[in-house]
Formats: sequence, C-alpha cells, structure tokens
Amino acid sequence: MNKILKTQIQERICFLEKNINCLVIDADTHLTDMEHLHEAIAQQVNSSPDYYQGRPIGQSQLMAEMKQAGVDMCLIWQNPASTVYSRDKKENFERLLAANRYIYESAKCYPEKFIPAGWTDPESLYHDDALKLVDICVNEFGFPYVKMNPAQNAYQMDSEVTKEIQDRIVFLGAVPSFHYGADTGFTPASGLETLAKRHPDHPILAVHMGGGGAGYNEAEQLYQDSRQLGLKYPNIRYVLSARRDTHTESDLITYQMAGEPFSKNIFCASDAPYGKLSWNFGGYRLMFETLKDGANHPDKRLKHNPGLFDDQAVINFMGRNFAELTVWSCKNILKLN
Repeated sequence: MNKILKTQIQERICFLEKNINCLVIDADTHLTDMEHLHEAIAQQVNSSPDYYQGRPIGQSQLMAEMKQAGVDMCLIWQNPASTVYSRDKKENFERLLAANRYIYESAKCYPEKFIPAGWTDPESLYHDDALKLVDICVNEFGFPYVKMNPAQNAYQMDSEVTKEIQDRIVFLGAVPSFHYGADTGFTPASGLETLAKRHPDHPILAVHMGGGGAGYNEAEQLYQDSRQLGLKYPNIRYVLSARRDTHTESDLITYQMAGEPFSKNIFCASDAPYGKLSWNFGGYRLMFETLKDGANHPDKRLKHNPGLFDDQAVINFMGRNFAELTVWSCKNILKLN
C-alpha cells in the first residue's frame, strides 16, 4: 500500500471521527460510470425514461438525491445490473475491475460524500482472479468493505471458495460483505451463521438482513431467523435496505432493547438505485419519531420501556454506527500495512 493511499484512508478516518455525531449515512448505494456504459445498458437507459430494476445512476444523480433526502454520506459499490458479464472470465475480471476503479475514483473526488466499497465474484471470475480482485480492492483502492453476491451469481454463500475469499478479506483487514436475502436459496441463515463462526472476532456485513428481492411471504422466515441470529453472533452487522418496513421497525426495537454491542450493529440504508433515498430516509425519520413517543406506540415493548429511543439512539442508527464500523475497518487495514 503506497503512501498516497494511506493518507487517503487516514483522511477518511479523521473526517468520520470529527463528524461522527452529525452524519447521516446511507450504508448501501450502487454507483455506475454513466460515461462508459456497456452498449446494451446504454441503449436501455436511452430508450425509455421509465424506471427498471437497477436503472443506473451516476455521481451527480446520487448527490442530488442525497441533498434532497438529507443524507450526508453514502457507502458506494458497483451496480451489478450495469456490469455486463461475458462468457470470458478474464474479460469479466477486467469489467469488474473497471467498475471497482470507478468507485475508487468517485470517493477520491468526493471524499466527504462517498465511502468506497469493493466487489468480487468467485463464480463469474476465475478463482485466482477473484482473490486478486480482493487484493486490489483493499491494497490498491483502500476499500474498507469487499462484497460478494451469491444470490445474483448463483453460488452458496458458505461454499469453500467463498470461505477462502472471506479469509483473504479478513487477512487484509477489511470487512467481508454479502448480499443476504430471501430472494434465492443461496443465502440462508445457516450460511451466514457458518461465515460468522469462522471469524468470530471480526465483523461480517450482511446486506438486506434477509430481505433483498423476496416477496413478503418468502422472506418472512428469514426475517425472523436473521433477527435472532444477529443476537447470537455479535460480529454480524446488518444493513437495513430492501426489506419490509414493519420488520425494520421490529428489528430496531429488538436490537435497541438488547443494548450494546447489538444496538450498534444495524444501519439504515436505501439500496439506491434499487430503492429511493428520499423515500427510505424520510421513512426512517418518521419511524424514529414514533419510536421515541413510546407511550403512544402500539408495540407494548416501548410502553414498558419509556425513553428507549432517545436522540442519541437515532443518531446511532442513522449514521454513527456505520461510521464507527468504517473507522474500525480503515484503522485495521492501516495496522496491517
């Protein structure tokens, strides 16, 4: 890791620590290099103004909605819907590398707006290239998080190759991150438990907390299992994006009642462009207002625990919790380099 990158990471740490009590952070957004879209994606973007699943957004679009939604910073990683794979796994490596590089450059341009995060894929890349991409993401780009999406790319989240990549991410000091939802059978609660037990003293980030693209009925059991799993393994950190609002409220109450470290382990997010920042963060703010007014809330737990949600609790869920995890990861990376 060169001195310039170390300085960038140190500056990220300083900014987060200085502003940790006032930052609203979206812990899950996907950014696309709109000037270098694959031809198929460009045609789709230009052919219709209508929204479609994963319709890409660039820096200016994301920052415009951040301003509208009152969001100060976003974690950004590549948008898999706009990274088009071929049958050539070497070509896939180059395309995913380019997508990760764009994330690095975006955060470099706007270090007080974006927290960069990486992405690798052991199914669509050769094994060695998937590991190589982890090394690049951490040692050349300084990403505090590296993600895999077993659901989209059709592999079990606790497969041997996935565990090997998890080990590499942990070895380099970053936080292994996973799409974790009920939209496919590739990301069950048992898989997350296996990975959490593998490195019990190292955080693991499970994005969507069992939601993802699943319908209400399909996701119900995984919502319930995930809530309890996180209370069993304190190294599991959850991103509350792409999930049912009523379960999000129940999770917030359950984890706040559990106290630390569990109340520090979940983060608000939108999953943009799959979700709207304005819709999600407007909803979070109003939800927290009702949680703070426990006497008039229908959940009996709040009535029996007045004052459970104070201003500091709201600050934690809306940004501080995620800022603290990011600072921890950045410092851990520097310590190992």
